[in-house]
Amino acid sequence: MNRLRISRHRRSKATEINMAPLIDMVFILLIFFLVTTTFVKESGVEIQRPTARTGTPKEKVHLIAEITRDGIIYIKGKPIDIRSIRSRMKRFLVETPGGSVLIVADKLSNTGTVIRVLDESRLAGVQNISVAARKP
Repeated sequence: MNRLRISRHRRSKATEINMAPLIDMVFILLIFFLVTTTFVKESGVEIQRPTARTGTPKEKVHLIAEITRDGIIYIKGKPIDIRSIRSRMKRFLVETPGGSVLIVADKLSNTGTVIRVLDESRLAGVQNISVAARKP
């Protein structure tokens, strides 16, 4: 009779599901998606870009310089004086050697301001400079 009780006890014991491998797999998938995701940098200033039919997309941009229609220059969302562009670009090159700069200018902005930002960036040593446009 004791044998019968032992066998019934074994049969009634519920099986447990081991959750550790499932949790490990979820974390591995989460890390995979975080590593493979690309983030798009958007400008924080309201700018209407000019159109260009021959524009090509730029893969990596490290610094965005924005010029509003009023001629105010923003770098990383903060206004900057035109006289300090060269020193800011030199500091950028020290932080990011071989970095690229994207100049985003409003279509109604002064061309002289755009050229001056471009010139100051080149004088600072930036080799990879682009001007943003949108396709028509």
